[in-house]
Amino acid sequence: MIRFLRPFDPHRIRLLVFDLDGTLIDSRLDLIHSVNATLHHLGRPALDGDVIASYVGDGAPALIRRALGEEDSEGNDEALLPRALEYFLGYYRIHKLDHTTVYEGIRETLAQLAKPSHGNPTASPRRQMAVLTNKPVRPSRDILKALGLADFFISVYGGNSFPTKKPDPQGVQTILSETGAQPEESLMIGDSSVDVLTGRNAALWTCGVIYGFAPHTLEGVPPDVLIESPRELGELFA
Repeated sequence: MIRFLRPFDPHRIRLLVFDLDGTLIDSRLDLIHSVNATLHHLGRPALDGDVIASYVGDGAPALIRRALGEEDSEGNDEALLPRALEYFLGYYRIHKLDHTTVYEGIRETLAQLAKPSHGNPTASPRRQMAVLTNKPVRPSRDILKALGLADFFISVYGGNSFPTKKPDPQGVQTILSETGAQPEESLMIGDSSVDVLTGRNAALWTCGVIYGFAPHTLEGVPPDVLIESPRELGELFA
């Protein structure tokens, strides 16, 4: 069920900025396996999958730092975090598509949102769509291409595309500049408080999806609208 917490007119929205993991794709298992492979490589015990999933959202360095434990990653072995991160990125690069899938309904919803205005094939598209994730940009683009989603998006930016990561607004502001869209006609869509804060920091409207990795974080940082499934995003703009 679509739930508005701060009403806005969806038909005024001209730009949709999507998070990736937990929003467009279910990459949970590949991330869990990659983190635990890294811990095994370091002689550490594996972590529970739910724990690892709760660490996702702030980029690969933060994910590995949390998996190691804040104290361990900042302790005497200054090379531990860089070594762990290097192994993780190398492992994930190879295994990023072992189990990762597109959430059911996402492909159809993106196709619906990409249709020209009023069904007129000669009209300009009603909305532009972009991806802004804290995952490194190269695997992000590779995954979108492999899963057949890349053509829906005018741009894809990752956690290493800018000096800052979400929730800093730099990535969103770059997309706004490139598209010519105004903040008040743009919507940030994601599964965590990081995405909501990103949208707020850039003065965008925000949409939280509760089917992703971190719906519990949306309780403390509520978005303007909540949806329970990808198809509801299409209904929002119907």
